[in-house]
Amino acid sequence: MTSQLLKSESSDHDTMYNKFIDIRYSFCQKLIDSSIFIQIKLIFNEKIHCKNYSIHINNWKAFSEFTDSLAPSNVFVLVDENTEKYCLLHLVENLHTEAQIIRIPSGEQNKTIQTCQHVWTRLMQHGADRHPLLIHLGGGVIGDLGGFCAATYMRGIRFIQVPTTLLSQVDASVGGKLGVDHMGFKNMVGLIQDPTAVFIFTEFLQTLPFEQMRSGYAELLKHGLIADKKAWENLSVKMDLKNLDFEELVYESVIIKKNVTEQDPYEKGLRKILNFGHTIGHAVESYWMDSSTPLLHGEAIAIGMVSEAFLSYRVGKISENDLFDIRTSIMRIYGHHPKYVKPSSDLIKIMRGDKKNISGNIRFALLESVGQACYDIQVQPEVIEESFVFYKEKI
Repeated sequence: MTSQLLKSESSDHDTMYNKFIDIRYSFCQKLIDSSIFIQIKLIFNEKIHCKNYSIHINNWKAFSEFTDSLAPSNVFVLVDENTEKYCLLHLVENLHTEAQIIRIPSGEQNKTIQTCQHVWTRLMQHGADRHPLLIHLGGGVIGDLGGFCAATYMRGIRFIQVPTTLLSQVDASVGGKLGVDHMGFKNMVGLIQDPTAVFIFTEFLQTLPFEQMRSGYAELLKHGLIADKKAWENLSVKMDLKNLDFEELVYESVIIKKNVTEQDPYEKGLRKILNFGHTIGHAVESYWMDSSTPLLHGEAIAIGMVSEAFLSYRVGKISENDLFDIRTSIMRIYGHHPKYVKPSSDLIKIMRGDKKNISGNIRFALLESVGQACYDIQVQPEVIEESFVFYKEKI
């Protein structure tokens, strides 16, 4: 039955039966080979109500019933090579209608308008009208880019986010930010539009390498630093990221993101606190993206959080003890990589193009205290350079 529910966008693949056997084997083998065996209880079946949509956690029955209720004219699933191999089967088994698969290559370097053109073309080639459903099965790139494609195709079609990485489950899939990178700047072209629904399945985390899990963990730490001191104190002392109850952690972090974005959906004020660590972090990530040693998003944000914690201290917000505790805790998890905070002049040039700036002045979301943040704090370039010096110091 499952093979009848999936159509490939190309005709030179093996039979669908053999393909699904391969996918099922790959998923199981990934669990066996994975260096990270995370604790997944799968007992929550939680539904988080947002203003315009709901977030479901570990509820395949709700996924099936909800997609049926939409009665779309067509169903499309956007995947990359990883989610097609490790996650697609589980999603298709819970769809009650056939789905066309649209493939894009993984990686931030492919989060471009050119990739969007490929997606729009596939939608048109398969006869998509204004009433289909586009399901985004993947991490932040799939969700951001896929959402942008859906929001702009024929001036908007319905889409569902099914995030498969820790980073996308606790951050990118919630709040409606969509877009693509342009001219070396992250998320420079985009919009804010809520999805039709979000379905989070923590079982997908078992397919991830440790580096991807650690990358997503940075957003958990950020949420604690800006909004929940107890969460920060709990997360920052974890010695083993392999055996955490990620189902509960994802739920708690999503609640933080949801509460902030609902109060300020279009980032006119409070929502800006979610950018803590991202002004410097995005600059570092963008500068090194095309190098032989690029950083994952969370790795860059870890550098950004240490540097922006220094700025928080420098402008008189947090104590010296808090500053050094933040640096020690983050570097214990992510290591110390001073080469990435130079050349400082180039990083500051990238920051001048940040979306939060006003009249060319670089503005930050900083910590008011551990567990509380502020926003629109203007910092001079020479002080930003001091934060790089602080990050580069040996502990």
